[in-house]
Order: sequence, then structure tokens, then C-alpha cells
Amino acid sequence: MTRHAERTAVGAHYGLRDWLAQRITAVVLLAFLLALAVELATAFASADGIDRARWVGVFRPMAMKLLGTLAAASLCFHAWIGMRDIWMDYIKPVGLRLALHVGTILWLAACFVWSVQIMWSV
Repeated sequence: MTRHAERTAVGAHYGLRDWLAQRITAVVLLAFLLALAVELATAFASADGIDRARWVGVFRPMAMKLLGTLAAASLCFHAWIGMRDIWMDYIKPVGLRLALHVGTILWLAACFVWSVQIMWSV
């Protein structure tokens, strides 16, 4: 006789992965914002201030493009976890919840592609 393991929907460690993912993506976003703040602070310190050329110059280095792309992915994943939890907690009809999940995924994927397109075009 074989016993099949069943996954429980509640209990210890069920939401640990999502909680940890939220914290990791928040740290990535913080690192990006700090790097961006340093770059902008140096721009404001100069006599010229910030213009389009300086703003584009912030994202010209490969490291900033990679960090920006990682930050965009982190933001989308962070938003997905939050929105998914909201839909799961407050939307009871399964069909509507599924439609909202799919709509959220499509919207976040489009936002990610758009942000990458903008970042890598400079």
C-alpha cells in the first residue's frame, strides 16, 4: 500500500517562500535606488544640474543597465506576489480570480519588457 503525500494549504512554512521572495526583491530594489541616488546626487552637485544627456549617462554603463534590469524584474516579481495574495484573499469566484491573475501577469510582463526596452536603448 502506497501513501501519497498531500500538500496542505495551511500550516508552518507555507508562505515562507513568498515572504522571503518579498524581502529579497525589496533588497534588490533598495540597492538599485541607492545606486541611482548616488548618481543623481553627483549630477545635482555639478553646476549643470540634471538634463537629458546626464540622465541618459546614468544608464549608459553596463553595470547600471544590468542593475536596472534586475530591479525591474524584482519590482515585477514583488508586485506579482502582492497582487496574487490580494486576489487570492479577496476575490472568491474562481473564474474572476483566474482572469485577474492572468491580467496581472500580462500587465507585469508588458511593463518589464517596456522597461528593458527603454533601459537598453540608451
